[in-house]
Amino acid sequence: MVMGPTHAMSGAAVGLAVADLLPLDWGGPTSTAETLTFAAVCAGAALLPDLDTSQSTVSRSFGPVSSVVAKGVDAVSLGFYTITKGKRDGKRRGGHRTLTHTALFAAGIGAGVSALVVQFGKPAIIATLFVCLGLALRGLAGELAKEKGWLAVSAVAAVLSALTWQSYPTEAGSTGLGVAVALGCATHCLGDAITKEGVPFLAPFLTLGKERWWEFRLPSFLSIRAGGPFEKVVLGPALTVAVGLMVIWAIDGAPQAIYDAFVPAPK
Repeated sequence: MVMGPTHAMSGAAVGLAVADLLPLDWGGPTSTAETLTFAAVCAGAALLPDLDTSQSTVSRSFGPVSSVVAKGVDAVSLGFYTITKGKRDGKRRGGHRTLTHTALFAAGIGAGVSALVVQFGKPAIIATLFVCLGLALRGLAGELAKEKGWLAVSAVAAVLSALTWQSYPTEAGSTGLGVAVALGCATHCLGDAITKEGVPFLAPFLTLGKERWWEFRLPSFLSIRAGGPFEKVVLGPALTVAVGLMVIWAIDGAPQAIYDAFVPAPK
């Protein structure tokens, strides 16, 4: 699978890019704080689809709790695959890269988050922030988060979610958080689609040659090996630089200040 840091960084990049384009009616950010929160939630949600395997970053993010949840999601995903598979879909021993790696899951969990926030308000927003910011920390901090352990990640996520709530009101969060979560999950699938394994993003609705769970993937000469040299040496660093530049660009007044600093004013 694509490594956790790559998924998280790609989610952050997509979140920052979409934040400026998202209509206000859809929860589009109206300040730097909301833009960065939207991107952070998207980064964390970009790890969620791998909750269907105990080998993933997300399954280790919250210790025993996330480990147990991962086993449950794996079982549910396998069951869903078994019930919906086509005549030419083979048998599987696990549910990895099935249900949680589909457009159905991305749309469903995004809509679910929005519904919970509308229904329960502040508690649902803080819970969503806690989970997604914790995953973002686990993904973006990489080895540091792994070294400090899941308790430290959980503690920092709890503090950040409480503080972030102060600048992320209910009316902005109701739809915006759901969009960020759905976008993060879809970004994860896009990342897996460029690997040699591919991803069944349109399953189980679109049948291809009596297969409902066919994998969408790039041609072999364009696909990459997950965790291989290209991801570690090129893709990961490129995403990191891109996110850094996009964060600077997202800060209110920063682009103009940079322009003024490097372009002399006319005399």
